[in-house]
Amino acid sequence: MSNFSVSDVATALDFAVLKPQQTRKTLVSAIALCRKLHIGCLCVRPTDVCYVKSQLRDQTTRVASVVGFPHGANRTVVKAQEAKLAIEDGAVELDMVMAIGDFLNGNDTAVHDDIAAVVDQALPFGVPVKVILETCFLTNEEVVKACEIAESAKAQYVKTSTGFGPQGATREVVEIMLATVDGRLGVKASGGIRTWHECVDYLSMGCTRIGVGDPFTILNGSPD
Repeated sequence: MSNFSVSDVATALDFAVLKPQQTRKTLVSAIALCRKLHIGCLCVRPTDVCYVKSQLRDQTTRVASVVGFPHGANRTVVKAQEAKLAIEDGAVELDMVMAIGDFLNGNDTAVHDDIAAVVDQALPFGVPVKVILETCFLTNEEVVKACEIAESAKAQYVKTSTGFGPQGATREVVEIMLATVDGRLGVKASGGIRTWHECVDYLSMGCTRIGVGDPFTILNGSPD
């Protein structure tokens, strides 16, 4: 018997509908699923925020959007403007991709300022920012450093992956992230998480959000 109910897990899920080929029909289906299963958050492309917000206005599902997705290579001013517009359109959470190239070049100041520029747009509206590290490109030591930079820039979460890289979340990297932020930030495991047991495992470790692409299969897999 799991310590997590179906409702517990559903609330912790961030349902990602972010693939370039997804259509309005896909969004309609995702919205209906969020209503039926009481999914915690639906994360959509910037161009989809207005429509999704209008459809979920009276629902408990939160609407999130992405910033600098999926490569993190947008100029900082563009990321800040993207965050501003997403919030104006109705997003109440933002998942931004870290400036991965700058980070790997050792330009920590640029990475910090990039995150801070998005946080500055979001903070006055109480909109949490989740910083996607894309951990598949980082060493364990770099994961620690990236978490520390995100924290110093006042982000509210660190997140493993976009789901578009060669590898998603792993237990090892999530353990490192959890140990580094030590409860001061939330940790979101994302990328390649497809089963109930994987979700419960990451929640048991201490993650507070799980990014998924198929919440129906995950929640239907509950043994309860």
